Amino acid sequence: MVVLLENGAFLGALLESMDAGVMACDGDGALVFANRAMREITGFDPDGPLPPEFDDHAHRLFTTPDMRPMSRSETPLARAMQGEVVDGEDLLIRRPGHRLRIFETSAHPIVGPDGDRLGAVAVAHEVTALRRVERFRNCHIAVEHVLKTHRSAVDATPEVLRAVTTTLGWPSAELFLIDDASGLLLSAGHWDSSGMETEEFFGHTPVRGQGITGRVWESGRPIWVPDLGLSPDLRTAHERERVQICLRRGVRTALAVPVRDGGTLLGVLTCYAGTQEYEPDLLTVLLDGVAAQIGIFVAQRRAEGLSRQLARAQADFVNLVGHELRTPLTSITANATLLSEETGLDPDVGQMVQAIARNAAALQRIADTLLDLAGLDSGHLELDVHEVDLVALVSDAVTGLRHTGDRLTLVSELPAELHLPGDASRLRQVVDDLLSNAVRYSPPGSPVHITLRAEETVADLCIADSGIGMPPGEYPRVFDRFFRGSNVRHQGTTGSGLGLSLARAIILLHGGTIKLAENKPAGTIVCVRLPMTGPPAT
Repeated sequence: MVVLLENGAFLGALLESMDAGVMACDGDGALVFANRAMREITGFDPDGPLPPEFDDHAHRLFTTPDMRPMSRSETPLARAMQGEVVDGEDLLIRRPGHRLRIFETSAHPIVGPDGDRLGAVAVAHEVTALRRVERFRNCHIAVEHVLKTHRSAVDATPEVLRAVTTTLGWPSAELFLIDDASGLLLSAGHWDSSGMETEEFFGHTPVRGQGITGRVWESGRPIWVPDLGLSPDLRTAHERERVQICLRRGVRTALAVPVRDGGTLLGVLTCYAGTQEYEPDLLTVLLDGVAAQIGIFVAQRRAEGLSRQLARAQADFVNLVGHELRTPLTSITANATLLSEETGLDPDVGQMVQAIARNAAALQRIADTLLDLAGLDSGHLELDVHEVDLVALVSDAVTGLRHTGDRLTLVSELPAELHLPGDASRLRQVVDDLLSNAVRYSPPGSPVHITLRAEETVADLCIADSGIGMPPGEYPRVFDRFFRGSNVRHQGTTGSGLGLSLARAIILLHGGTIKLAENKPAGTIVCVRLPMTGPPAT
């Protein structure tokens, strides 16, 4: 082995065969060796003697991790020549017209047997793919942070694209989203670090099926074009025009990926580079991940927007119906009452009059509930707060339902009294409605249990029935206006879907909470919690 190592030819062949780039300098700091890998990395012929211009040329390519030119004194080889041991530091090489490459570099001084410094050697292993994976992870984190701090896609787009282009080392990117009204793919924003004029390049409206972005819009699949000027697929007049715009700007490579929410195409993310890239699969994975983040964000914002529109529409509907129904219903009820007082009416006519009065009263209750909801939500209706004995209020409500039969069981551990601040008429409205629901949806003869307890500063009122219950997946929606459980609708039981909405509005104004839970094996439990001290929330 010693003989082999002392053989210069063998050592030279060993260094030349290495995949890593190797450079060495003599005791005066002059470059004396660069192996085949290092010559290829820097763009020189790997064979033959070391060109005299190699040193100067190579140093012009060296770049620091923060993307500034590296001075000679900063190079690992020069630092090792001064006695420093460099262990695993990144060095970037930027060759014009080529992709950026990253090398993990180590360098050591060469010391003779007597301690004299004979020179230095540096070894560079390419870690471009590894560093990109690390940067991709950081990119996803950065994009997630941006999306969390913005409320709209248009506001978030520039910062998201800046994170993406910084990770890629590419100059430009643009996000396109499908407009709900027109169905067109429109620009939501762009990012550009080139400093060039952007008016011609960004903001165009893609043509479906044409160009990089338009083809992704049509196919829903990522498209990678390594060299726009040589692509045989971009042949239409629109595509040739866009290619020329890109080439004039120095853009050679484009990668576009679909932005989705599940199976729904929401838009296209398109990125541009000035040099050819050689890792399309890796870059596509990165952009697919970012596009997925954007897709979820856009879908959530659109859902929130639709929810706000629906809430406004419901509020407008409540106000309109409540006010517009009241006057004609009052007239119908009054006239039906007068007719019912007439003597000598035909029995069939009398029944018709009673049906009119009965249904008009039902509509009047709906109109009153709608107006109550509108007033409570807007703050126009305020609570009339006094001290209320909740035990007496619940007992009176139960007594009022006794005519329906012996169906109610009042749990005996009720306190003798339980006082709290509240609006007695509004709280009675809630209790009446909850008891009415429990009775309506329970089988004849089955008990409805009512429990009232004081726990420290909170009063707990629970009403449990063993009726038809509600599908578990529908519990989050039970307090939405006009919502009725699917099993209730299929059963044919009448109702407006407004009672629980009104009950929640009243309880919230009292500073309390109301929740529904499953009462196994069958039925529903409604629990109301009310503060016993302090002023209620208004």
